[in-house]
Amino acid sequence: MLLPTTFGCFVSPMHPIGEDPRSLIEYELELVQLADRLGFDEFWVGEHHSSGWTLIGSPEVFLAAAAQLARRIKLATGVVSLPYHNPFMVAERARLLEYLTDGRFILGVGAGSYVGDMYMLGIDAGETRRRTAESTEVIVELLSGGRITRKSDWFALHEAQLQLGPLDRAGIEVVVSSAASPFGMELAGRLGVNALSHAAPPWGIVRPGRDRLGLDRLAEQWSRLEDAAEGTGTVPDRENWRLTIPVHVSDSREQALEEIYAGWVRHRQEFRIETQGLPMSRAAEASRKAFDATVEAGGIVAGTADECVEQISQLAKTCGGFGCLLISIQNWAPREAQQRSLELFARFVVPRLRGRLDPLHASQAWTVGKKTAFQEAHFAAQSRAMQGVAAGESDHR
Repeated sequence: MLLPTTFGCFVSPMHPIGEDPRSLIEYELELVQLADRLGFDEFWVGEHHSSGWTLIGSPEVFLAAAAQLARRIKLATGVVSLPYHNPFMVAERARLLEYLTDGRFILGVGAGSYVGDMYMLGIDAGETRRRTAESTEVIVELLSGGRITRKSDWFALHEAQLQLGPLDRAGIEVVVSSAASPFGMELAGRLGVNALSHAAPPWGIVRPGRDRLGLDRLAEQWSRLEDAAEGTGTVPDRENWRLTIPVHVSDSREQALEEIYAGWVRHRQEFRIETQGLPMSRAAEASRKAFDATVEAGGIVAGTADECVEQISQLAKTCGGFGCLLISIQNWAPREAQQRSLELFARFVVPRLRGRLDPLHASQAWTVGKKTAFQEAHFAAQSRAMQGVAAGESDHR
């Protein structure tokens, strides 16, 4: 079973209304620096234009600023909502970010998820998948050095070609986001690019006992990608498959759940129900049941480092294995607890999953197996040395 060995943070970002937006954006920049310092591999930032809870309308601009503060970590759009943009401009900005980040940029793309954004831009929600497919095809070709003439009902290109070439032969990694439907996985497979799957919706189970999270469908998602890739000349690799899911590490499972519960309920009540209008009960008892059911179903990874390793391993077993885990950061916990969770994850979860502790355990086991012989040899040598000292003192007298 393939366990993840690459790790990152996936940030919308989500913030309840009340705090100064400037300080919230500054905090997200601080979070990038923290993730970089802790050794995380990737940091993803989303694009949203309405609701009041999501403040970053241009992840590319944000990442350009972050690149000056964090010098090692890879920076990714999570995601650019392709139906909102001319595909040529998306490819142009991606290439520029490749230069600004010294090759650390990943282009994550998707259809967009906020109907309010689509409404303001005059986009029919039913057209977003078609637009996403058309746009991704163009972007992949442009990033590969192609010259394109193409006309759609929402964009037109005439001999379009990027002026800047790639920094190296690898170029920019393109990743397609996938949620519940097979669309994203099939698009990624058909175009030979990588995929990011949202393992579970952040709002969790809507009706406990009646709804499922979809974790049991992750294996089918990968099969969809493989089927779509047949005949394209590319062989999908699970090492390149990213899954994103909320993770919170603390000193105990009870404490971990307590630290995120109030924020989870506020997110559910104020954002998902009152702002977005999701059909969920506002009752406190319903929220408690939904939270417990979501945790029980594996939609939130929470507990001690050991418990989180176990839950992530179970997730890998459920889906058949994946290479990169992105922590979905919803800002449910207070900042101090959130930052401590990331630190505990980096210090105690990542080494376990990467197998870095295996040689140390092996060395300890080897020493334990030979400790009796080692001690006997040590005492024998010490005894001989003492006898030699005694003999020398006798001769001296």
